[in-house]
Amino acid sequence: MKYRSTKFYGPERGYAVAYRQWRAESHCNKIHGYALSFLFTFEAEHLDVRNWVVDFGSLKTLKDKLDEWFDHTCLVATDDPEYAFFEEMHNRKLIKMVAVDKTGCEGLAEWLHDYVNNVWMVDNGYAGRCRCVSVEVRETPANSASYGDF
Repeated sequence: MKYRSTKFYGPERGYAVAYRQWRAESHCNKIHGYALSFLFTFEAEHLDVRNWVVDFGSLKTLKDKLDEWFDHTCLVATDDPEYAFFEEMHNRKLIKMVAVDKTGCEGLAEWLHDYVNNVWMVDNGYAGRCRCVSVEVRETPANSASYGDF
């Protein structure tokens, strides 16, 4: 048996982002925006000394990263053919650009999953005892994507 706990950061947090799917053959190849929300699922076989999978208070450092990456930012795929133009807009302080491997819910879920497991868990003393099993990124009430172990 395993224990699971979840943490949800909803659209009321103000994670307003803009991005485009430059490979799309539809209007999604234009810059458009969303109020993103995130659901993190953590898992452990054994609880800590306080009987928790993760201390929800320790997630403040994760929230700080979400604020940095998703609060009024423009997410740009590193392989976007217009990357240099977005970078110029960032340097001219017209946008707050965040470079990501892939835009869209699927790519962001994978990126966050990897960050939480490979950086955040280690930095916060959770590595080895628990892990983030999945991350869901929601762009609208009707559209979301997840990455992880299901």
